[in-house]
Amino acid sequence: MFDWDLLRNTSSVHIMTRIGEERGMPAAACLAGTGLSTEAVIDPNAEATARQEVTVVRNLLARFGAEPGLGVEAGSRYHVSLYGPWGLAMLSSRTLRDAVEIALRYVELAFAFGQLSFEENETEARLVFDDDEVPEDVRAFLTERVMTGIQMLSKELFSAGVPVHRITFRHSMPTDTARHREVLGIEPEFGAPRNELAFAAAYLDMPLPQANEWARSTCEQMCRDLLARRHARTGFAGAVRDRLVRSPGHIPDQATVAAELFMSSRTLSRRLNEEGTSFRALLDEVRQALSEELLDRTAMTTEQVASRLGYAEAASFIRAFRRWKGCPPQEYRARRGRGPARIPELV
Repeated sequence: MFDWDLLRNTSSVHIMTRIGEERGMPAAACLAGTGLSTEAVIDPNAEATARQEVTVVRNLLARFGAEPGLGVEAGSRYHVSLYGPWGLAMLSSRTLRDAVEIALRYVELAFAFGQLSFEENETEARLVFDDDEVPEDVRAFLTERVMTGIQMLSKELFSAGVPVHRITFRHSMPTDTARHREVLGIEPEFGAPRNELAFAAAYLDMPLPQANEWARSTCEQMCRDLLARRHARTGFAGAVRDRLVRSPGHIPDQATVAAELFMSSRTLSRRLNEEGTSFRALLDEVRQALSEELLDRTAMTTEQVASRLGYAEAASFIRAFRRWKGCPPQEYRARRGRGPARIPELV
């Protein structure tokens, strides 16, 4: 489940306001309804939620939504430097495969709205963007922005970029695709079953020109620290999260936690909703964090991890883990500890 209240830096909001200003829209109008000041969007220490950024996108689209390829224009402005330690960790990775792994592991530090996953067969690699959770009115814009941003990153990882032989979008074709062809270097397919970017799998194991193991390790630790800080919970959400973490394997239900907090389940739901979350979202968050810890640091089997996290069957855990990380637990563990493992083609 995508966390719409997760904090990120304001550089993405700044890009949106710049696009508006170039078209005659004042920055204040772009930021209307967000509670953000014009000073905040250029402050490197300022942060904004995904929810606030969507408001900016809606303001932009209210005036310029008819412009074909506006999402592509936005995505073309995203460069490694904007992503902080996430981008630098990818840039200093040993191979493109390693960079993809870093990207997926810490994708919450990027500016994607939705779920990004990776697929591979003997000849082709695919990055797939699931935009089901993205509000329909901003879906096409944000999906084009994400897919174009991936292209921009590839050009910085490899000086010439990674040749893409297919880009597909779920949304309908715009009135003009000239900007898409110019920026993406290929005519996308629209009205497709899913959003995907495909390229030759041979590029995955090619060394990256700026590989640096010390820099990658340092930046990855910064990613972990940054995510931990941004996921830190306070108030009732913090109390619930602490209770869920306390006893993995015997994770209590909402009624039990509510009783321990001396309130009804209905009241707890209301309090969590006021803090922008839910019991289910917190449970999902805790299970994801604990699953990564157990797979990284223990030799427990998938079935044992599933049981430890309170799943009735391993299949339910595997489905959840694929949603979180874009691959099953076995694939995640293989890449982390025993080198890359290929997965069969998904159709």
